[in-house]
Amino acid sequence: MTIHLLATIIIFILLLIIGIPISLVLAITSLAYLILTDSVAVLGSVPQKMFSGLDNFGLLAIPLFMLAGELMNFGGITTRLITFAKVLIGHFRGGLAYVSIIANMFLASILGSANAQAAMMSKVMVPEMEKEGYSRSFSAALTLASSIVAPVIPPSMLFIIYGTLTGASIGDLFMAGIIPGILLGIGFIAVIGFMSVKEQFPKSERGTLRSMLKSFLSVLPALLIPFIIIYGILSGVFTPTESAAVACIIAVIIGFAYKELKVGHLPEILLNTVVNTATITFLIVTANLFGYIIAYEQIPQLIANSMLSLSDNPLVFLLLVNILLLLLGTVLDGIAALIILVPVFAPLLTTYQIDPVHFGVIVTINLTIGLLTPPVGTGLFIVSSVAKVKIEDLVKAIIPFLLTAIVLLLVITYWKDAVLWIPSLYEP
Repeated sequence: MTIHLLATIIIFILLLIIGIPISLVLAITSLAYLILTDSVAVLGSVPQKMFSGLDNFGLLAIPLFMLAGELMNFGGITTRLITFAKVLIGHFRGGLAYVSIIANMFLASILGSANAQAAMMSKVMVPEMEKEGYSRSFSAALTLASSIVAPVIPPSMLFIIYGTLTGASIGDLFMAGIIPGILLGIGFIAVIGFMSVKEQFPKSERGTLRSMLKSFLSVLPALLIPFIIIYGILSGVFTPTESAAVACIIAVIIGFAYKELKVGHLPEILLNTVVNTATITFLIVTANLFGYIIAYEQIPQLIANSMLSLSDNPLVFLLLVNILLLLLGTVLDGIAALIILVPVFAPLLTTYQIDPVHFGVIVTINLTIGLLTPPVGTGLFIVSSVAKVKIEDLVKAIIPFLLTAIVLLLVITYWKDAVLWIPSLYEP
């Protein structure tokens, strides 16, 4: 290891410790390395290298799906989904906790962003659950844990970025995420079922058949959106990027049909979309520059050689990758980690004969679990701020969900059919 690389690593760690946003940490660290190594010629090409990280048509789906999520939120779809879930299962003990999970799974098929979903659902579900007798820390932990299905159930921003990095089919990644996302939801439901016996969670009155039917008809247009997207991609009617544009059009139609989306909402909707898109794209460009530094220092080759020397068994390799990603997920943002690490592991997939779509799901679940873990779990800070819960209380309450997610990650890692469940996803 050169003295320049060691100094760069120290700068990176120090910036993380003092709480600098990860996007700025990556940018500052990259520039510091170039200055320390006196790479004046490379400094001049930094803007070009940063822009090249965005020069991909597939990334256009990110702002479009974000826009679709904003349109659906303002259009009243979120509240209708929660109402439908409450009428359906709210009468069970711990019913509102189940509602939070089911509603998050519904929203995951629309939003595709765990952070956006965690912030939105914290505003809605935490006060409602507290009114019914749940502790605020438990309500916040449940909402945060449930939100990690958002990047797994399609559409997913992490799948879009992974697909653009590896060349894997984004449509196949979308399909591959369905069963793992449902398994995560079922796992969290099982945790609630176990806890409800011990904690004696409250339950609400049973909804009438008429109220169930009325609620279902009200939310039906919203429920059709993910099916339209999935059918369109599978049938080849439109690409995953084009499906995001279709989702926006449907969201506008439904929002105006519900008479909740107003023309006056559009400036705020567009502003939110631009701000969120800018945040993610800046992270992508700085991570791309940081990835160049890593590649220049041949760190991917060093890691690859180290792993190959440990074992040539793909099962052992996947276990090591899971351990590494879970550890790195505690200190790196998911998108940044994805852009930095995928180029490191991608060359090894052929060596170990691992399907890139299966690997993409494993990586995505790993990095979404990172949203729940301190010290850099962004989901923790978002929900702590929105729900007004102390970080330490939130971390303590989320442990059962975190352990469940890790167990399910291992199941999905070694149960390939849970991911590649559509015959077209298997490579000939």
